[in-house]
Amino acid sequence: MTDTGNKKTAVVFGATGLVGGELINELLEQKDFKVTAMTRRDLPVSHQDLVICNLDNFSQLMQLKDKLYAEVYFCCIGTTIKIAGSQEAFRKVDLEIPQQIAHLAESLSVQVLVIISSIGASPVSSNFYLRTKGEMEKTVREIYSGNLKFVRPSLLMGNRKEFRFGERASTVFMKAFGWLFTGPMRKYKGIYARDVARAMIKISRLPKDKVIFESGELQDVLRQVNT
Repeated sequence: MTDTGNKKTAVVFGATGLVGGELINELLEQKDFKVTAMTRRDLPVSHQDLVICNLDNFSQLMQLKDKLYAEVYFCCIGTTIKIAGSQEAFRKVDLEIPQQIAHLAESLSVQVLVIISSIGASPVSSNFYLRTKGEMEKTVREIYSGNLKFVRPSLLMGNRKEFRFGERASTVFMKAFGWLFTGPMRKYKGIYARDVARAMIKISRLPKDKVIFESGELQDVLRQVNT
């Protein structure tokens, strides 16, 4: 990117997803970022501070290295086993792509890398989804030496383009009974995608010491933003 003035530079991976789309909007609204959106399809957004870069195959990511230097990387890559079609295909998206992004960030000395993970992520979990997310966190830590942040949201609420019955039912429940999730249960309370996006931007400005932000902590970050 060139001609950035005093604005910071950011790359958003997974810009067409639920959080990624909100993140693009928030970054542009704040007016202090020049943004490159890495997508597999076009975005319905046009802005003087936004560059859209299409990439069909993330295995070719390093070929775009010259175009992707930025101060901050935001990784919003994620799918489900149902959408991916198999556990192997799921791992290619939720494990291998973040690894490739981490390698790129390390090679370019990107200062900050913020990645969406999942509540309960653990490399020793008996749950395949959570184990994969945990493996992703572990290997990215080994690859990238900069200011790394993982956000672990609970149930994501917002307007998805595709219908997911389980998430829709859970969202209805959370809207009605979310007030019950207090104390140790607070991290399981649903969170809106826009709030995750806003928290990610705030977290990208924090020092290197804290790496993992659970869902309840994202809400704390937002309260700090508004005080």
